[in-house]
Amino acid sequence: MTTHLQATTTLNNGKAMPWFGIGVFKVEDGPELVDAVKAAVAHGYRSIDTAAIYDNERSVGQAIREALQETGLSREDLFVTSKVWNADLGYEATLAAYETSLEKLGLDYLDLYLIHWPVAGKYKEAWRALEALYKAGRVKAIGVSNFQIHHLEDLMKDAEIKPMVNQVELHPGLSQQALRDFCARHDIQIEAWSPLMQGQLLDNPVLQEIGARHGKSIAQVILRWDLQHGIVTIPKSTKAHRIIENASVFDFELTSEEMARIDALNQNLRVGPDPDNFDF
Repeated sequence: MTTHLQATTTLNNGKAMPWFGIGVFKVEDGPELVDAVKAAVAHGYRSIDTAAIYDNERSVGQAIREALQETGLSREDLFVTSKVWNADLGYEATLAAYETSLEKLGLDYLDLYLIHWPVAGKYKEAWRALEALYKAGRVKAIGVSNFQIHHLEDLMKDAEIKPMVNQVELHPGLSQQALRDFCARHDIQIEAWSPLMQGQLLDNPVLQEIGARHGKSIAQVILRWDLQHGIVTIPKSTKAHRIIENASVFDFELTSEEMARIDALNQNLRVGPDPDNFDF
């Protein structure tokens, strides 16, 4: 069981990936984002998740450079993820998109590169590009985002390399149990985006009760639930005190009964698009 902020899981290619990171979805390029990422790294976070469509890779890159300089860490101490957007899915277009992301981030490589959405008829060529980047040593791990079981089955029919990560919307209101079981069988690491359901669970009485029992916030209870289920999690915040609070989840443990009560909150409710009905 993960016991500290820099604990890692081992992906199916042997690459170590932190269980816990900071997400930057919907955070605009600029000083607020730079300060948030720097605060996270200073506090001990080692994983940073962005995407081309977030339009904030330049500030993430600036934050990484400044954080490394201020902390004395090296690039190899961090795990940086970005994602190729739907408009760039295709072999040559995906290769070009990767170079654009690297240029904006000011990095020589990414630790993880993901296909952001399973656009029908496009993701297989994009995957071929990710495989080429991986085989060339340009990226340390490759994976997908928002892929359901049938997307993964379809992709793996022709893939040379199996995805290492599947990043999906996942929280107590959408626990994705069948998908988690499938990924576990195929040694694909599940990662949760929107782990706090964009704040919609923060007044849930069950979570309030469990939090009070441990002297923890609802957010901390949910993030601990992720970790105890073997789910990589990347909560988003721009406030330093919240970034620190989110990571204070390694000094308590949920009981099996508490885990089951949280599991029972699942209603298959999404706050983001449905991958099967998304207007790409």
